[in-house]
Amino acid sequence: MKYITFRNNLGKIAAGWIDNEIVVDMQEASNGKLPSDLVTFLEKEEAYRGLVDQLADSLNIEDPGVYRKEEVELLAPLPRPVSVRDFYAFEEHVKTARGKRGLDVVPEWYEVAVFYFSNHLAVKGPNEEVARPKNCEWLDYELEIACVIGKQGRNISAAEADDYIFGYCIMNDWSARDLQRQELKVGLGPAKGKDFATSMGPWLVTKDELAAFQKGGRYDLEMKAAVNGKVLSEGSFETIHYTFAEMIERASADVTLYPGEVLGSGTVGTGCILELGTNIHRWLEPGDEVSLEITGLGKLTNKII
Repeated sequence: MKYITFRNNLGKIAAGWIDNEIVVDMQEASNGKLPSDLVTFLEKEEAYRGLVDQLADSLNIEDPGVYRKEEVELLAPLPRPVSVRDFYAFEEHVKTARGKRGLDVVPEWYEVAVFYFSNHLAVKGPNEEVARPKNCEWLDYELEIACVIGKQGRNISAAEADDYIFGYCIMNDWSARDLQRQELKVGLGPAKGKDFATSMGPWLVTKDELAAFQKGGRYDLEMKAAVNGKVLSEGSFETIHYTFAEMIERASADVTLYPGEVLGSGTVGTGCILELGTNIHRWLEPGDEVSLEITGLGKLTNKII
C-alpha cells in the first residue's frame, strides 16, 4: 500500500492512501476511527491494520473521504517526522566524494555505519519549491532511499530489524556544498549545509510491495536523477554496502527508536553533482527542476527557487 499525506480541494490536510487514481482520507472514510496523520497512525498501525484492509477492499469514489487523484495535492508523506538520520552507506559515493578532496576512505567506514541528524522540521514534499540558501552557490541534490520506522525498539539486532521497518520512500538530501565544505573544516557537521531542506515522497510504500525486488537484505531497485529532464545519475540500490537492517542496529544501540523516525540511505554512487563533477553539470540554480525516480517508489520532483 502507498500511504500519503495530502491537501484536499477544500484545503484540509489529511493522511491516508492512494490506489491508482483514488485517494482516501483515512480519518474521514473511517468515520474518525483512524487518525488524521501518519505518525499517529504508525504508533498503533498493528491495531489499525484490519480496519485499513477492510476499507481498502470496500471503498469507492462515491464514499465520504474518497477523492480522485487530480482533486488533491500530495505533500510529504511525513511532513513532520519524529527524526531524520541520514547514513553514508554507499561505498562508491564515499570513495568518489572523498577522492574529490584528495582523501581515501578511512578504515573506520568499513567498521561501523555512520550517520548525522538532519532537520526533521524542514521536510519538503513532491512538487514543493526548494529555496537555495542565501549564501550558497554550490547547491546539489542527493539521490537516496529512506526507510520509516514502524515499531518502537531498542538495541535491535540486524537479524530482527526488518520487523521494525514500516516502509520506504524516495529522499533528496539537498546539500549546500560550499557551506558544508566550510563547516566540515571545523570538525563538525554537516549542519547548515543540510539544514534548509530534505525532500521525501511522493508516498510511503509498505515493504510488502517491494518483496519482488528483494535480494537478501537488499533490493534491486533502479535509481535515477534528472535535472531539467536530462538524466544525470543512474545507480542501483542493490549496491549499498550497509543494509537498512545494519543501519537500524547502529541507530538503536542504547537508544529507543520510535514509529515515524526516518533513516536515509545516503547517496547512491553517481547520485549527486559533487560526484559527477561540474564539467558534467553545473551546480543547481533557481529555475532548475530536479526529479528523482526509483523502481517501486515513484518519482519525486522539486523546483529550485
